Amino acid sequence: MSKPRSLVLPPRTRARRLETARGPFVVLDAEPVGGRRGTVLLLPGYTGSKEDFLALLGPLSEAGYRAVAVDGRGQNDTPGPRGRAAYRRKALALDAVAQAAALDDGPVHLVGHSFGGLVARAAAALAPGAFRSLTLLSSGPGRVARPQRIRVRVLRAALAVLPKERVWQAVCWLDSRGEEPDTGDTPELTAFLRRRWMRTRIAQLAGAGRLLLDRQDGTEQLTALPLPLHFAYGADEMVWAPADLSAAADRTGAHRTVIAGAGHSPNVSHPQELTDGLAGFWERVDAPAGVSTAP
Repeated sequence: MSKPRSLVLPPRTRARRLETARGPFVVLDAEPVGGRRGTVLLLPGYTGSKEDFLALLGPLSEAGYRAVAVDGRGQNDTPGPRGRAAYRRKALALDAVAQAAALDDGPVHLVGHSFGGLVARAAAALAPGAFRSLTLLSSGPGRVARPQRIRVRVLRAALAVLPKERVWQAVCWLDSRGEEPDTGDTPELTAFLRRRWMRTRIAQLAGAGRLLLDRQDGTEQLTALPLPLHFAYGADEMVWAPADLSAAADRTGAHRTVIAGAGHSPNVSHPQELTDGLAGFWERVDAPAGVSTAP
């Protein structure tokens, strides 16, 4: 899971409820500095939340973008039903489409981190006109790496038979040895991470895990999307193999940003470098036809 390094809201950022046609979603909404260059909708990953993007909201705002990070249905502060149907791929995709519409800013740039990338892909395929572009952040077609698949299977099995608190303790142990090792969490951050876990619906965790284990490749679907596509990931990514992400970018003709020194969560570890890559991609997307944005 991504772990924010601070819970302080960046300047010009407020936590609020976003009312949509599919119910309310709690978001962090960051207003841009100066004239607005565009609006970005940010979808978090497995066991994550809107706070995973806290470090990214400031740089995006400074770059002139309104950035809105969302708790998905059943994640953290956003309520969700207990039933399995609410967390199927199409249902989550419809949520993202409704969130984009409720922002009332025309087509928005869509960014999905890890599991959020699976939701973003489905949303873009369902309603491409709702989005200006699609960025898969540390996410891609194909299967996740074997260690992560094993972890997800174990987590889903444990949630079915053990108290949530016991599973949380196991998650902490695994994370200290996984893609986001412990870096000396403050008591405030430790309390937040536990609270987030306890607030997230078991059905959401089980449904998200099921989608992560899906064997469907998805490259053809991405190639068929009628909107600009971007893969952004750390050079040390370990949930999806970097070689697989590079190959997917080649096969789909997507723009690509590889962040040196970053692992699975460049949104936490390298927010400025990620912002530079995102903004460079969006500048190309928004450039008038025939105008080059190359340096």
